[in-house]
Amino acid sequence: MGVLLQVRDVPEDVHRTLKARAAEAGQSLSEFVRQELARVATRPTEQELARRLRSRTPVDLGGRTSAQLIDEIRDEITG
Repeated sequence: MGVLLQVRDVPEDVHRTLKARAAEAGQSLSEFVRQELARVATRPTEQELARRLRSRTPVDLGGRTSAQLIDEIRDEITG
């Protein structure tokens, strides 16, 4: 079983929009919000993504720009 989460002071227009989207999806508001929270939790934040990118080893493009490399690959594929 999950943990109880209570959200206070949700603006009426936000509540109305979420309720309408839940109904459109054939879900209760709780089911819909739970699914949306799970979706948000699986995506990295901008800070997490930036940290991941900084930790990666740079790719050596052999002095070419990424656009030049893409053009070369496209030319190889299309002949």
